[in-house]
Amino acid sequence: MSDEEIDLQTMSDDEIYELMKEDLYDGYAEEIAEEVQVMLARGHEPYAILTNGLVAGMDIVGADFRDGILFVPEVLMAAKAMKAGMAILRPLLAETGAERIGTMVVGTVKGDIHDIGKNLVGMMMEGAGFEVIDLGVNNSVEKFLAAIEKHKPDILGMSALLTTTMPYMRVVIEALKEAGIRQDIIVLVGGAPLNQAFAEEIGADAYCRDAAVGVETAKKFMYIRRQKAKA
Repeated sequence: MSDEEIDLQTMSDDEIYELMKEDLYDGYAEEIAEEVQVMLARGHEPYAILTNGLVAGMDIVGADFRDGILFVPEVLMAAKAMKAGMAILRPLLAETGAERIGTMVVGTVKGDIHDIGKNLVGMMMEGAGFEVIDLGVNNSVEKFLAAIEKHKPDILGMSALLTTTMPYMRVVIEALKEAGIRQDIIVLVGGAPLNQAFAEEIGADAYCRDAAVGVETAKKFMYIRRQKAKA
């Protein structure tokens, strides 16, 4: 590692950011952590490192995942590397009160314990600059509502991998309506058996076929929300 440390010290800031994108793409967690520390030592703001290094790298990963160049195992490796960088940056970002794109509560619905897709969404959303509260698997209406009340998220993401658990998404959306908060929350749904028609039928805002589409869709809705707030 000592050679690499000397290497990093002789590299320019731009070169290190480029290296971060490459190392993130390749899933090198230790290298990412080291590069983040070097950039902090050089006086870079945590938010700048997040944006120029981690988010920029995850954007490339997301695009290649969407285009079928990368597959789930590689994306999980990249996300793991990103988490190593985030572990260092997150407390610093909290201190500086850095603006996040938005907040998302995500979870698998009641009766469903499949979480690879949901985990991928959470990691990639975090990589895109969202704050993510992951409720894990098998979530009841009560658990979703409690999390929404506590965290006041912009987005609720629900996933299901079984056709038998899909209808529970409608139960959650109906509960949001009854609580009078449906209009305050963007509801995104995903999972292998779902489609756009189902999402429309249950009253969700959008169906996301994979994590990359989920990130794009979330960004789009947050942009619309911000434009409305300005109007």
